[in-house]
Amino acid sequence: CGRRPMRVLLTGNEGYIGTLLVPLLWARNHEVVGLDSGLFRECTLKAIRPVEKTIRKDIRDVEPRDLDGIDAVIHLAGLSNDPLGSLAPRFTYEINHEATVRLAEIAKRAGIRRFLYASTCSVYGAAGEDMLDEDSPFNPVTPYAESKARSERDLRPLADSNFCPVYLRAATAYGVSPLLRFDLAVNNLVAWAATTGQVYLKSLGTSWRPLVHIEDIALAYITLLHAPEAKVHNRAFNIGRTEENYRIRDVAEIVRRTVPKTTIEFAPDASPDLRNYRVSCDRIARELPEYRPHWTVPQGVAEVYQGILEWGLHRDDFEGPRYNRIAYLKQLLAAGRVTDDLRWADPAAVAAE
Repeated sequence: CGRRPMRVLLTGNEGYIGTLLVPLLWARNHEVVGLDSGLFRECTLKAIRPVEKTIRKDIRDVEPRDLDGIDAVIHLAGLSNDPLGSLAPRFTYEINHEATVRLAEIAKRAGIRRFLYASTCSVYGAAGEDMLDEDSPFNPVTPYAESKARSERDLRPLADSNFCPVYLRAATAYGVSPLLRFDLAVNNLVAWAATTGQVYLKSLGTSWRPLVHIEDIALAYITLLHAPEAKVHNRAFNIGRTEENYRIRDVAEIVRRTVPKTTIEFAPDASPDLRNYRVSCDRIARELPEYRPHWTVPQGVAEVYQGILEWGLHRDDFEGPRYNRIAYLKQLLAAGRVTDDLRWADPAAVAAE
């Protein structure tokens, strides 16, 4: 893929990470074609950077013509976290797994060499105290994580001398985006603290979790898009920094120190989280030193806190549907705007917008 300008298909270009990745691709003179169903298009906090065009389509409905003239695919689209995946497990597998493999097959037939897939460190699941690398076994505990593990499994046999899939296993994301989310661990703890005075833990906080800022995730896609094929062909990379593994209770303490006049409180039904894993990101640091993530959790906590103050957000805002994916999807379902299979009830109207 080298450094030449490319025409990149970015699925999920209107999502939490996609909205940050678009300007990074533009800055490197790549043309960006988006593909996004628009499911969460009303959840934007601020204006998003436009792309050359956005194909307004469910990822399950991609056709070969959608990939005409495309040089590389960055595939972010999908149901994007554990609670959302558990809402509709059948369609989680259909969207995150089956549609992913189908997209890759279409891309391969179209002669597209580089296919970057948004996997997740959640595939490691219930792993305990050991430090895990890319060769560690999977132990997913949710439909979301299982769907990602299945996708990696089924994409690998597609790799050959003409097709180069790469698997980006991102740590748990945090940070500010035009399509802000508060259903993520760090962002949620900061929002509770800033709006209620409580750093509110819904689990016992004993579990380990690798954490990474979304800007550093976006930079990883740029790095792996340009990396020499021999270094990345059919390989997985944990995305983040090894030193950025935290117990959730330690994140809560960082939030308490950052947000004035706050205390740490536990939910009445707080229990251990089955998801417990520590992850080494040494492979990408060692083999692709041009990747230089720079955010730390304390910096990210301060960023999110300042953002909440600037936007004047209240508890009803972050606990409500606009910045919480599962709550928003339930609202769409209840209103009949989305059907039970998680498609738009009136896709023509959405496309016209």
